[in-house]
Amino acid sequence: MSLDHYFLLGRSGLRVSRLSLGTMTFGNGGIRGIGGTWGSSEEAAREIFRRYVEAGGNFIDTADSYAAGLSESLVGKFVGEMGIREQLVIATKFSNNSASGNPNAGGNGRKNIMRAVDASLRRLKTDYIDLYWLHTWDRMTPVEEVVRTLDDLVRAGKILHVGFSDVPGWYAARAQTWAEVHGLSQPIALQLPYSLVERSIEHEFVPLAQTSGLGVVAWSPLAMGLLSGKYRSGDTASGRLSLDASGSGLGLFSDRNIRIVSALEKVALEVGRSMAQVALNWVTDRPGVAAAIIGASRLEQLDENLAALDFALSAEHKTFLNAASAIEAPYPYRLFADDYQAGILNTGSTVGDKPEHYYSRTFLPKVSDYVFGQPKDQK
Repeated sequence: MSLDHYFLLGRSGLRVSRLSLGTMTFGNGGIRGIGGTWGSSEEAAREIFRRYVEAGGNFIDTADSYAAGLSESLVGKFVGEMGIREQLVIATKFSNNSASGNPNAGGNGRKNIMRAVDASLRRLKTDYIDLYWLHTWDRMTPVEEVVRTLDDLVRAGKILHVGFSDVPGWYAARAQTWAEVHGLSQPIALQLPYSLVERSIEHEFVPLAQTSGLGVVAWSPLAMGLLSGKYRSGDTASGRLSLDASGSGLGLFSDRNIRIVSALEKVALEVGRSMAQVALNWVTDRPGVAAAIIGASRLEQLDENLAALDFALSAEHKTFLNAASAIEAPYPYRLFADDYQAGILNTGSTVGDKPEHYYSRTFLPKVSDYVFGQPKDQK
């Protein structure tokens, strides 16, 4: 499967590449993170952007807070230079406050959303945004206010579709239900962390996506670089992925994660692919996942990641990776295992024993078509 083999995003008619180009690294405008300031120069970002588009990619992910707005500006500049606005699906985000001293320049209230969308449109040099993400739950704005405001932006033509990133499952469900009941623009996607290391979305969010027609867009599919191939099972924990004496760092060198890296290394050697490619291939093939976001600071890194779609893992390798990275089901999901349900309900059958045609599809498109991401003949 190539990068120009497009999938429908959730319940929508929007066709996107399975790998989205993340642009948080675009620009050297001073993104602060563990380990210092980082980011790609304009020249490097332009090369990466052009290579992704020329490979058939059409799904660009940015945010108003990336590099203090410079990422959006560079995306807008590159799109203009290539003259390909209508060819691309541009997604950006609001929520984070970059204006110190102004409490209404952040969060998810109507005032900030209206301010943020106009600022993003100016930086992106476009009349509309294809997919507008709520970046982070602010824990205070009523979901009704958010949904109504985003619907107003759709009706005004400033945005085409709505998505939610890094929100609780109940919040996303409330937003989708409120929009559906009131005839407002419904969200079409969820952007969440997902990788062999981070699988906690599987119990709540993936079933929500499957039943509500929301495409999952996975961020950090390489677990902050732990699965990139830079690290092997015997490596000493060091650098930004570990915890130093002050307690800073990402703390990713746990016993479980080291076991996952070891399993990933084994599979990569057996299939003759890099660890990063195997990790990305695993994510894009998971139930509910429409696309995974990849970032790159060098062309070689981008080319390696794009090749993750060029092969298929065997059932045995998938089972091996699933077992190595499995997490315990939290309450109440451990109650819903087939063997447990059959025992306590004493129904004589297990969950999911109905044939495909038994379930009504009158209220939703076929889940396998719209959520699991079965390939469409779209080029």
